[in-house]
Amino acid sequence: MNRLSSSAVSYAGGNITVDADALAPKLGLSAEALKEKMAKGLVTSVAESGVEEDLGRMRLTFYYRARVWRVVLEPDGTLADDPVTAIKPKPAKDYFSLLDLARDAS
Repeated sequence: MNRLSSSAVSYAGGNITVDADALAPKLGLSAEALKEKMAKGLVTSVAESGVEEDLGRMRLTFYYRARVWRVVLEPDGTLADDPVTAIKPKPAKDYFSLLDLARDAS
């Protein structure tokens, strides 16, 4: 995990704030475009609180189209980039097309 500037995220009173200048490039956007797309609901996020051995940590995941950025907020306030594992597509044999359905129906 890569360590990131702790000034990029603040956590106070149950509210998490991520600096747009730090987040935007992770999603391939400018800070202005990020704010615009967030206002339109096109950039979404999930915050998860750690349990058991991860108690005190928070994992933040941000989504924009096919881009995903995830970061872990450690109890001491440091941030660690948490790479998202790519999901492999299913083998082609598991897919079918509308043409296949039309053939089956006749």
